[in-house]
Amino acid sequence: MKYAICNETFGDWSREKAFTFASECGYTGLEVAPFTLASDVTEVSSSLRDQVRGEAESARLEIIGLHWLLAKTKGYHLTSSDASTRRRTALYLIELAKLCRDLGGSIMVFGSPPQRNRESGLSLEAATDYAVDVLTEALPALEDLSVTLAMEPLAPKETDFLTTAAETVALIERLDSPACRLHLDVKAMASESDSAPDLIRRYASHLAHFHANDPNLQGPGFGDEDFAPIFRALREVNYGGWVSVEVFDYKPGIERLVRESMQYMKEVEAQTGR
Repeated sequence: MKYAICNETFGDWSREKAFTFASECGYTGLEVAPFTLASDVTEVSSSLRDQVRGEAESARLEIIGLHWLLAKTKGYHLTSSDASTRRRTALYLIELAKLCRDLGGSIMVFGSPPQRNRESGLSLEAATDYAVDVLTEALPALEDLSVTLAMEPLAPKETDFLTTAAETVALIERLDSPACRLHLDVKAMASESDSAPDLIRRYASHLAHFHANDPNLQGPGFGDEDFAPIFRALREVNYGGWVSVEVFDYKPGIERLVRESMQYMKEVEAQTGR
């Protein structure tokens, strides 16, 4: 199993401190939230891109990609009824893919619930058409850059667009691009009627990336979610991607979350034979 962690987990830590601690805890991958580098990725200079990649490599970490793609940005939206906004969003996704490639990554997780929510009165069908419009424009460039956009289903309490794995896979199949695949998140899957292991098995052929967390918004092992059936399912479908820790509730403290999430996953891995 390949383990990564999301860099915003470390808050205001310096990159050197964060990267070193992640590596010491056993992580080998790092997932980057673009807003930790700049409010707009076009403002991230080539020298900063090289610096961040070099700092990660010095800590024996691989930057695997980006997530929170549109968080803390303005003027971008996946399902906007405004054609100019959709055009801007497509072009920005391409800029994000360039940053991803420059950092050494190959995966971009599309979560960003506020930037995909439907406008008041907008039907799901219309919103889907608008999303297809944005992604159809962006995906050829992502294919050229060898960057995969991993679409993330989120719970209905977070968004009203792409709230199930089935809905998300339907969009992916409509786009029919090797650069558009599925991301699954343990917290988000807890809102579905089917179990996380069942969803992993059902949509394995589309699965490109995976987030490990607990429905209580903390790290794996910090709540009631049993990861043993989840890891067994990942093993059964021969999942070869990253398992990346993403947390939202930091009350246990950064050090505990980072260290004990890894300890728990390693214990589960040993228990499940992988």
